[in-house]
Amino acid sequence: MKSKRIESIFKGTLFLGIVVFLNIIGSVFYGYIDLTEEKRYTLTMPTRQLLKGVTEVIDVHVYLEGEFPSGFKRLQRAVKDMLDEFRGENGLIEYVFEDPSAGTVDEMNKRREILAKEGILPVNLRLKGTGETTEKLIYPYAVFNYGGRSIAVNFLEGEGPGLSPEENLNNSISLLEYKFANAIQKLKSGKRPTLIFTTGKGELNTLQTKDLEETLAPFYNVGRVNLDTIISIPEAVDVLLIARPRAPYTNKEKFLIDQYVMNGGNVIWMIDKLNVHLDSLRGKTNYVPYDYDLNIDDLLFRYGVRLQPDLVLDLQCSRIPQVIGTVGNAPQIDYFPWYYHPLAVPRSSHPIVKGLDRVNFFFPSSIDTVSTSGKVSKTVLLASSPYSRIQLSPVRLNFEILRYEPEPERFNKPDQMLAVLLEGAFPSFFENRMTNEMQENLDQLNLAFKPVSVPTKMVVISDGDIAKNPVNPQTGAFAPLGYNRYDGYTYANKDFLINTIDFLLDEGGVIEARTREVKLRLLDGYRAAAEKTYWQFFNIALPLLFLAIFAFIFQYLRRRNYAGR
Repeated sequence: MKSKRIESIFKGTLFLGIVVFLNIIGSVFYGYIDLTEEKRYTLTMPTRQLLKGVTEVIDVHVYLEGEFPSGFKRLQRAVKDMLDEFRGENGLIEYVFEDPSAGTVDEMNKRREILAKEGILPVNLRLKGTGETTEKLIYPYAVFNYGGRSIAVNFLEGEGPGLSPEENLNNSISLLEYKFANAIQKLKSGKRPTLIFTTGKGELNTLQTKDLEETLAPFYNVGRVNLDTIISIPEAVDVLLIARPRAPYTNKEKFLIDQYVMNGGNVIWMIDKLNVHLDSLRGKTNYVPYDYDLNIDDLLFRYGVRLQPDLVLDLQCSRIPQVIGTVGNAPQIDYFPWYYHPLAVPRSSHPIVKGLDRVNFFFPSSIDTVSTSGKVSKTVLLASSPYSRIQLSPVRLNFEILRYEPEPERFNKPDQMLAVLLEGAFPSFFENRMTNEMQENLDQLNLAFKPVSVPTKMVVISDGDIAKNPVNPQTGAFAPLGYNRYDGYTYANKDFLINTIDFLLDEGGVIEARTREVKLRLLDGYRAAAEKTYWQFFNIALPLLFLAIFAFIFQYLRRRNYAGR
C-alpha cells in the first residue's frame, strides 16, 4: 500500500515537472503552425532574412495599451502577434505595451507633449455607451529603438473611399509586417541613401517640397543639384527626383541623366505636360494652356513612355471653391468637384500602391507605353477611375463647366495611366548620337559610354505638383503634402512618393511584405439579426442539452454496472 502511494506521488511529481519544463521551454522559444488560408502568420522570406541579420537588441515601445472597442482590440492583438513572430525569428526583439493615458493628469499631459514632439499624435475615438458617448485619445504607434536610433511606426492606414472601419483596420493589420520590417531595415542600415532634387529648370523649390524632405531627412541624405553646373551625376546618388521642370533641357543635361540611368541610377519623373494650374483660370473668361517645351519627350520615348498633350478629367475628384453670390457685402462660397483634379484610387496589387489611399492629381496628362529595344517591363501604378475622359490640346478652359451637372456618358475613357513604373535594361537615347563634347566629358572622367543600362528602375508621373505641399505665401508656413484645405483631408501623395522611393532602393525585397493580404471575413449582419434566436440556441442551449444527456446516460450506466455490488 505504501509503495503504491509513493509511486502515485512520484508520478504526480513527474507530471508536474514535465508541465513546468514545457512552460519554461514555451516562454523561451516561440513556435506555431500556420493553418490559415492566406498564411497570415508566416513572415515573408526577405523579412526573415532581415531579422537574422539583427545583432543588437531592438527595443519596441507600443503605445496601444488600455481598454478599446473590439476593432482596436483586434489591432492590438495583431500587433502583439506580429512582434511575437519577429521575436520567434530573432530573440533580440523585445517589446513592451504602454498606456500613454495612464497616471495622473500632469504625468499624462507631460507624456503627450513628449510624444507630440516626436510626431506621435493621437486618434480621437468616439465610444458609444449606454445613453452617452465618450471620447478617448488612442495612440496607434510603436517606437523602434536600435543602435541609438529610433523610428515611430503608425499602425493605422488612411481611410480609403467606400471602406468600412473594419476594412480600414484590416488594411492596417495587413501592412504590419512591412511597416515593422521597413523600420528595422532603416534603423540597421549602415548607409544613408542619397536623394537629389534637380534645380535650374523652374522645378519645385525647397519650401514647396519641405514636408517631403523633412519626412525623408532622418533616413536619407537629401540635396539639390543644378545639372548645368556638373559634368556627371555621381553614382553615389541613389535616386534622382525631377519635380515639375518648366524650362527645356539641353543635350548635355539629357546626356547626364541618360548615362546616370545607364549606370544603374533610379529616376522619379514628375512632369507637367501642359502649362496650366488653378491660378491660370482666375479672373479670365477663357484660358488655353500650351505645351511645355521640355525637350525630354524623345528621351522618355526611348525609355518606354510617352506623355500625351492632353488633360485627364475624372468624376472622382477633389473640390475647389467658387463664389456663387453675395449675402450683404460678403461673398457666398460653395465647393464644387473639379474634374481636372482627379483622385486616383490604386487598383493594383503592386507593393508601392497596395492598400494606399487616394492620390490627388492636379491637371494631369495621360501616359502611353511604347515598346523599346531593351527588356523593359511597365507596371501601371495609378490610373484614373472608370468615369474619366480626356481633352486634347489645344483646349479652352474656364469655370463654366461647373454650372452644369456632369454627363456621365461623356466620361467614357476609363483607366487613363497617370503613373507608370519602368523596370529593366534601358537603351541609351544617345546611342549613335554621341558628340565630341560628350565623348570628351567621358574621357575626362575615365568613363566609357554605355549603350544599354544595367537593370534599374524609374517611375514616370504625369503631374509635377504631386510632390508640392501647400504653402502660405505670406507667412511661409506649409501644410502636409497631400493636404487639400477645401476637402479638409490629407490624401496619400506623400505615402505614394515614399513608397516609390522605398521600392527603388529596396535591395533586400522587404517591400514584398506589402503584398500580403489578410482576408476580412465579415458576418452577414442582416442574417445574424434575423437568425439570432437560432444561433443562441445552437451555441448555448444545444451544448448544455448534450451535456445533460451525456450526464444522464453516464449515471444510468454507472448505476446499472454497480447496482449488484
